Amino acid sequence: MCALSEMITVMVMFRRAGTHLIGAGIAALSVIGALVLGTGAGATGAAARAASPVVVHVVAGENFWGSVAAQIGGRDATVTSIISDPNADPHLFETDAAEAATLARAQVAIENGAGYDPWMRSLLSADGGSARVVNVASILHVGGSNPNPHLWYAVGRVPQVAAAIAGALTRVAPEDAATFRTNLAAFDASLVPLESTLATIKARFHDVGVAYTERVPGYLLAAARLDNKSPPGFAQAIEDGVDPGAADTVAMRRLLEHHDVNVLLYNVQTVTPVTTQMRALARQHGIPVVGVSETMPAGASTYQQWQLSQVRALLHALSMSRSP
Repeated sequence: MCALSEMITVMVMFRRAGTHLIGAGIAALSVIGALVLGTGAGATGAAARAASPVVVHVVAGENFWGSVAAQIGGRDATVTSIISDPNADPHLFETDAAEAATLARAQVAIENGAGYDPWMRSLLSADGGSARVVNVASILHVGGSNPNPHLWYAVGRVPQVAAAIAGALTRVAPEDAATFRTNLAAFDASLVPLESTLATIKARFHDVGVAYTERVPGYLLAAARLDNKSPPGFAQAIEDGVDPGAADTVAMRRLLEHHDVNVLLYNVQTVTPVTTQMRALARQHGIPVVGVSETMPAGASTYQQWQLSQVRALLHALSMSRSP
């Protein structure tokens, strides 16, 4: 401003020296005014950029956790899910250089843990980056030698995971904390229809026998207080990608042939000759089959919409099934 004042003073002196300099003085003042206004506009633009929200880069191992993260992050986060193909078997997933590069750019990384996505840990360790990692199994204190890793089916505990994701986002972008809190509250509220449907199943079908080809919906069935009669060895073998033993296969067949269960839950992403036989056997004996998936299908818009559709299908199947 000191230099500007001096320039104005000089031009006023020129004015007193003669009228023929008036035009030049006015032109000079116009240029200076433009410079001043330009500087002000630049400052305003910089302030606006400084006040704009930080966009946090999030990478989720699976699209269901990616869906939760996207809802909490809103416009302040970009979310990439590594496993998103609804037709793929997540147990057979193998990473490549593209996934490694994607994860290397993450500011927040979400891994399921419990042995479900060990490749996430490998990539994170190899990258040596500074991403804030949300490990779902650690948050839910799920451990042991052989835990059920399908933690996204533990609907009642998903809000804990959502809160951890909101916390990780806030640590990266504290200026957007209020947005993350608001979005977290909205997400928790959106789970009410799902929890209400589970409560209905629990009230109407407590201890009713069901079976599954793989323990994907195990947490869901436990929350609904349904009696899971699946031979553990059968479900574990399917999860491990091997054929069940003869004894477990016979036990599973008997459940269906003797109508000892009211519903069979069938993992549509792990299809083998044995599971296909069990599905056909259930239908042959009038037992409803409910398809469940490990990752969000193409038609699902959100995690909660996907789970609600599956739980409603289970409620309908139980309602339509006859007593053993």
